[in-house]
Amino acid sequence: MAMSAEQAVEVLRAAGEPTRLRILALLAREELAVLELCRVLDQSQPRVSRHLKLLAEAGLVERFPDGAWVFYRLLTGREAGALVAQALALIDPADPVLLRDAERLDAVRAEREAEAGEYFARNAARWDEIRSLYVSEADVEAAILAAAGPGPFRRMIDLGTGAGRMLTLLGPHAERALGLDLSQQMLNIARSRVARAGLDRCELRHGDIFGTGLPGQSADLVVVHQVLHYLGDPAAALREAARLVAEGGRLLIVDFAPHALEFLREQHQHRRLGFSEAEMNRWLAEAGLAEIAAVELPPIRDGGLTVKIWSAVRPSARQRSAA
Repeated sequence: MAMSAEQAVEVLRAAGEPTRLRILALLAREELAVLELCRVLDQSQPRVSRHLKLLAEAGLVERFPDGAWVFYRLLTGREAGALVAQALALIDPADPVLLRDAERLDAVRAEREAEAGEYFARNAARWDEIRSLYVSEADVEAAILAAAGPGPFRRMIDLGTGAGRMLTLLGPHAERALGLDLSQQMLNIARSRVARAGLDRCELRHGDIFGTGLPGQSADLVVVHQVLHYLGDPAAALREAARLVAEGGRLLIVDFAPHALEFLREQHQHRRLGFSEAEMNRWLAEAGLAEIAAVELPPIRDGGLTVKIWSAVRPSARQRSAA
């Protein structure tokens, strides 16, 4: 539905201030925490928070608490968001202020990625041990097998494969399997594990979940296992994963329900403290997937983590036309 002239003026008024326009340009790149925006903008938290409040009231950004942190992201798919996108597209890419902001954001990202890389390198050899502190892996794996179905799968892709457990769990049901990860230490462990399992149809590559470079709709099973909570833009990673799902194929997302264990952020590089069902369902639907379902596995002890397994299917052209 189109906006009224009065609504358009309100949107433009909210965006029409230098700091708020800079914030919108940054959030167009990825969702960010308040303190990260303060670092990039070099402004105080109260000042940045006031600007964010005005943008949220105008329906341009979405605020969502995540444990002790608060994140913001652009609201897309609405007339106000489309108007802001058009305004940002008109700005000279060489604008010095926005270029400086982009460079500072890149520095924040690089710092975040360096810390994560050091963490993964330090803990790669005992990755399964760390995971087992929080959830019953046997129960999770049984639920993953049930959600994936019996196969056989023509091609399986495991994004952020880590130590390769999903390859050894699901690979026997796949004609071909591919695992991607950015950590060479993790890939080395995965190669050893896959070789010990005798899975000669499994390939391991160094690759980025945000830009895999793989052909679209090329796998009938795509798995993202305990990866999204580490990422700066989980929605973008999910879109790339969904892009790889063939018609009739399935995407499995395994991650945590919302929780308040801040030490996972402080000590284990978790960026997001879980995902709500509404948030995940929206992302999956926006990525063109259907038949969305979720299985919840409670923690093995009080104060632990609830694991959720989301599954969704890419409908065939016939199903889409029938709908």
